[in-house]
Amino acid sequence: MKKLKITEMGRISVEEFHQSEKFPLVVVLDHVRSLYNVGSVFRTSDAFRIEGVCLCGITARPPHPEIHKTALGAEDSVDWSYYARTEDAVEELRSKGYTILAVEQCQGSTMMQDFHIEEGRKYAVILGNEVKGVQQQVVDMCDGCIEIPQFGTKHSMNVSVTAGIVMWSIVAQSLPDARCAR
Repeated sequence: MKKLKITEMGRISVEEFHQSEKFPLVVVLDHVRSLYNVGSVFRTSDAFRIEGVCLCGITARPPHPEIHKTALGAEDSVDWSYYARTEDAVEELRSKGYTILAVEQCQGSTMMQDFHIEEGRKYAVILGNEVKGVQQQVVDMCDGCIEIPQFGTKHSMNVSVTAGIVMWSIVAQSLPDARCAR
């Protein structure tokens, strides 16, 4: 095996990214404190070519050096919007036909491995604050909750790690196999 150089990977430009078809998924960040987590979500969103990111409440917005440090420019490729209230983002996404899902530990939540996307449906996943999670009033507005099973002593994972797992789990369901075309 030979490790590929960046020039051998055939990556698209930011302009080509903007013109490309996106996966019908929006990530909503509900009061995420860490600018590094925000940047990481942008970078992962770019990797999976999702439609966009909604930054809500105290969640920081680009341009910001700490976001850029982990986003590595993905804040320029991925579409994003800001809402002072997460509830407003949820209402707007619902009006555009998105199925709204909180990523949270809730009574009756669907385990990630049991969640299956429906062809032709658009999804928005809400990820919460690093300490408090998704606000209860936002959970109440959702069509459902998905949860990542955990088996250790901790009851949560880093929000950017969770975002990556959820994005990949959803996007992978639409691929003919587990490999992305280069």
